Amino acid sequence: MTTGHQRDGFLPTGQGAQASNAGRVLLLLFAANTFNFYDRAIPAILAEPIKVEFALSDLQIGILAAAFTVVYALCGLPLGRLADRWSRARIMGWGIVAWSILTAASGAAWNYWSLLLLRIGVGVGEASYAPAANSTIADLYPAERRARAFGLFQLGLPVGLILAYFSVGAVAEAFDSWRAPFVLAAIPGLLIAIGFFRVREPRRGASEPAATGSAPAGQERVDRPFRRVVAVPTMWWLIVAGIGANLAAYSVNTFTVPLFQRYFGASLTGAAVLTGVVVGVTGLVGLVVGGRLSDRAARRSPGARVLVGAVATLVSVPLTLLALTVGPEATGTFVLLFGVGWLLQYLYYTAAYPAVADVVPPRLRATATAVFFAAFYLLGGAIGPVIAGALSDSFAAAALAAGAGQAEAAAEGLRQALAVIVPISMAITAVGLFLAAGTVGGDRERMRAATVAG
Repeated sequence: MTTGHQRDGFLPTGQGAQASNAGRVLLLLFAANTFNFYDRAIPAILAEPIKVEFALSDLQIGILAAAFTVVYALCGLPLGRLADRWSRARIMGWGIVAWSILTAASGAAWNYWSLLLLRIGVGVGEASYAPAANSTIADLYPAERRARAFGLFQLGLPVGLILAYFSVGAVAEAFDSWRAPFVLAAIPGLLIAIGFFRVREPRRGASEPAATGSAPAGQERVDRPFRRVVAVPTMWWLIVAGIGANLAAYSVNTFTVPLFQRYFGASLTGAAVLTGVVVGVTGLVGLVVGGRLSDRAARRSPGARVLVGAVATLVSVPLTLLALTVGPEATGTFVLLFGVGWLLQYLYYTAAYPAVADVVPPRLRATATAVFFAAFYLLGGAIGPVIAGALSDSFAAAALAAGAGQAEAAAEGLRQALAVIVPISMAITAVGLFLAAGTVGGDRERMRAATVAG
């Protein structure tokens, strides 16, 4: 007979077994997250050759990124709810298979609309991953160690970007085709997916003080799950912070390679490498240091951990603004200033992501992550590249009308667009985190009381 544990893909484990399993599962989650962001970065790196071949505007490039994000956010809601009720490992495994195959298929796009539809498909596949992964990490590690665990997991973001920015341009130039990187990117994803079909998941709520009474998936029904998530005040402030962070991040990730090409005069490979330094290498430092600082602050209070992220993102505002005012001859100055500012914004992740697990019961964490992601992707990640692209086209048109040449106008328009959207977005992030720091302590105590009461 099949037990409830076996149906869900869970194996009963003691605390010792779970501790030895946690590192292996976290490593697998990190690897999948790395290629999640690797695959996402490919269209942004290849934006200029795609733009030329299909005769696109910056607004259309922004819409390409936005369409992926909208689908990713909307599909994450039902898939997040499913991850609270079924095997998270199998959901992640099949999702990785889907997004890897569709990434390869993107290399066969014959026009803008076919590429758009294929990227939408990639978004559906990737939507399965984050809610299940974040829920799993929260069950692997207790509250006082979660920021470091989430920081290591989120290292997949900068590592994936670094791998993409350091390889995609070179691969495209080596094959003399922007299509080749899409095809090659599918291979590691399919290999990683195999690991998820063999992984041992933690029991839900295993890292909470009252974990011994947690029911396995499929044997507990949670009434009105979405309403319960949005009833938590801290979630609203974290969503505000997430909207700002993703407005900035998706604008930067979509348009920084074109900025280096147009404004600073770099080649495709050179622009991709410089972008890898600015948004990727900085993340390695930001997430590792941020995880340690945040966990140390969490020993005082959960609010102190969120406050660390709030202060860091606030300091990033003047640094990114100043970087986007330098002249085209000051490439090194831009890399230094923007790189430090972007390093500080990575502390948003080590502040906000553990806070979700702090205030939501174990049986709702995948759902809460899906709600969190849906809100900030729809209102931040999806519209950020569209706004940046539209502003870039508008500023470029104004420069043309003032007598600038076509190339000069395109470069100046993009610089001005990013100078508007990035600092304002990071200021929104800081405000959201400051407000969340004031509510997270009370919400955490209510969550723990509810968990103990069953």
